[in-house]
Amino acid sequence: MKLLTIVNFILSLGGLILFIPCLIFFIECFAAFSSRKSQVEIVDSDRPKTTILVPAHNEAEQIKEVLEVVLKQITERDKVIVIADNCHDNTAELARATGATVLERENLIERGKGYALDYAMKYIQDDPPEVIVVLDGDCIIEPDTIKRITCKAIATGRPVQATYLMEQPEEPSLKDNVSMFSIKVKNLVRLLGLNRLGWHCLLTGSGMAFPWLLISQVSLAGSKTTDDMQLTVDLALAGSTPIFCEDALVVGRLMKDQDAQSQRSRWEHGHLEMILVEVPRLLKEFATSGRFAALAMALDIAIPPLSLLVMAWMVSMIIAWLAIIGGVSFTPAIIVAVAGAFLMTGVFLAWVKFGRSDLPLKNLIAIPFYILSKIPIYLKFLVKPQSRWLKTERDTPNAN
Repeated sequence: MKLLTIVNFILSLGGLILFIPCLIFFIECFAAFSSRKSQVEIVDSDRPKTTILVPAHNEAEQIKEVLEVVLKQITERDKVIVIADNCHDNTAELARATGATVLERENLIERGKGYALDYAMKYIQDDPPEVIVVLDGDCIIEPDTIKRITCKAIATGRPVQATYLMEQPEEPSLKDNVSMFSIKVKNLVRLLGLNRLGWHCLLTGSGMAFPWLLISQVSLAGSKTTDDMQLTVDLALAGSTPIFCEDALVVGRLMKDQDAQSQRSRWEHGHLEMILVEVPRLLKEFATSGRFAALAMALDIAIPPLSLLVMAWMVSMIIAWLAIIGGVSFTPAIIVAVAGAFLMTGVFLAWVKFGRSDLPLKNLIAIPFYILSKIPIYLKFLVKPQSRWLKTERDTPNAN
């Protein structure tokens, strides 16, 4: 009897641990589902002096198109600076031909986006702008995006994140459709819900605007500091919680095949690392200062990648019901079942309002196979987590 009591306690505790992220996920999706799109008025006179930093690593395929779009959105006071970081293609040449300023950087030890941005920050520090915008070298911005995020940054004095989505691949597979929906849930639905709740916004990597007085105080060199979620936490703990600009849109490129697998591994391993490292840090801040913002961010970051959350719920349900056969009470199973109801309702609300174009009803059958395909990614995290910049298709000299 004592053993059953212990098992019941452990399973109930595990169910509660699962219940919390499922509930927060539902709250975010419900807030987004029940919201109306805001109407933003742009005041030209408030447009700050801006420098757009474009870190680029072997981006010859798209850099010209990206810069041509950006250059149409700047004023005579603005600058566009491309940091050609450890490139072995003609990225720098193509970027320079558009009229952008190009900084070429070669350092095989200190590699990656963070070091590239730090290099550019040192270059402009003697004549700084009012706002810095960070845009990846493979992202296309929609009209008025620069204006909207820079005006919002200077008006609030806080970091601003545009909506950052991925371009649908040509002839997408069922797995691609599910992946696009998953990204939209993470980068649009949940951020929109958080915005409606008046909470924080997580930085997602491209289409970010920072007041100079704020970003110049942060060290960007190194891979950990410039992890977007890590930077969000650092800024929030310093009193500058990022905010979301839903009316600004940046569209990136989803990689294919093995490169896509590596890309997803970096994203999801980084998220899991953040849960292990930063959630305790935020909870400690909440315990010592009583700041609700720290608690809200901890609860949000504690939501694992959607595939892993669904997987964890399915395994928990199986364990809870098998335990009932062994004599354990129904309590753990009920807790897990309610958690699953919140999770599935949140996914359904997100799909109804935001996902039907990416994932038609007939393609929902692909979701279980997509989740199964993620198992190697999560198992690899236990053995060899990817937390730094790794090779992708653009590191291949002949990739175009």
